Amino acid sequence: MLEGVKSIGVGAATIALAEAAVGIGNILSSLIHSVVQNPSLAKQSFGYAILGFALTEAIALFAPMMAFLISFVFRSHKKS
Repeated sequence: MLEGVKSIGVGAATIALAEAAVGIGNILSSLIHSVVQNPSLAKQSFGYAILGFALTEAIALFAPMMAFLISFVFRSHKKS
């Protein structure tokens, strides 16, 4: 039973990578829209977009870490 629950946990942690990709796409899409609407603030908008990209990517790096922890660190203790 523990192996099945571990598989569900690993799958859920891996899905977070797709959600992070959507977040990064939203950030870059918002950057393009803001630069088109107000080109004079392009440099400042780019700085904010890079900050958002970095924070979203940092969150995305936790997902594979959690998947590996669930897969390899948490082992079932079988009685002999």
